[in-house]
Amino acid sequence: MDVLQFTFVAFVTAIAAGVLGSWLGLGGGIIIVPALTILLKVDIRFAIGASLVSVIATSSGAGAAYVKEHMANLRLGMFLELATALGALLGAFLAGLIATQWLYVIFGSMMAYTAIAMWRHQGPSAHAALPVDHLSQRLALQGSYFDRSVGTDIHYPVHRSRTGFALSGLAGLLSGLLGVGGGIVKVPTMNLMMGVPLKAATSTSNFMMGVTAAASAGVYFARGDIDPFVAAPVAMGVMIGATVGSRFLSGLRSSWMRLLFTVVLVVVAVQMLLKGLR
Repeated sequence: MDVLQFTFVAFVTAIAAGVLGSWLGLGGGIIIVPALTILLKVDIRFAIGASLVSVIATSSGAGAAYVKEHMANLRLGMFLELATALGALLGAFLAGLIATQWLYVIFGSMMAYTAIAMWRHQGPSAHAALPVDHLSQRLALQGSYFDRSVGTDIHYPVHRSRTGFALSGLAGLLSGLLGVGGGIVKVPTMNLMMGVPLKAATSTSNFMMGVTAAASAGVYFARGDIDPFVAAPVAMGVMIGATVGSRFLSGLRSSWMRLLFTVVLVVVAVQMLLKGLR
């Protein structure tokens, strides 16, 4: 594949990844890393470096739109980001010490687990009987947004804020290791564990992930794992896709989003596990 073909395929793939990333709060890295490594034969460390740059682009494109529409929960995002940024720095350092094969296995295993958790989730009623979270109340982490798909305002409390904080550190660790923005853990954590509606969880994840990626991207850059030839078309494509995708999130049905989230995770998990276990 020559330079023009590589750039075109990477750019088009990144646009699709940006749209999905903005809808699902995953930053596009969950599509970009497998696409670059499996389709374009890019070394996974350079793919992760390019993905981190694209995650920053997604957050800039989609996160700003969700803040403007009041779908992102800023207080919750800033609270969780304290743990996520620290985890991202640790993950970036560990990525240079772990064998490439294990990066594929870790990536695929985490996506498979997340897909199962999202598929088995029974909906908002599962959080109705949870006790009041006094830390969440003290920090005023509760939120609301207007859902165009149902034509009403959605108000929600936030539960298990301490557990969510700890799991956000794990999300940051995976972001630094795998270049996925941490959304693969943050979205299920907010939705399944903390009782945040899926649309608010994905919007808040998009808002957060730029900071998370920036925390670890510097380490990859210093190590020489960010190749401008790979990162440039990916970042531009993801920015375009994320900006377009963010305009349609509020009108999407949550059940459809959950199904799409699960299907994407399963397909990519299988591909990455097969590549890592060869």
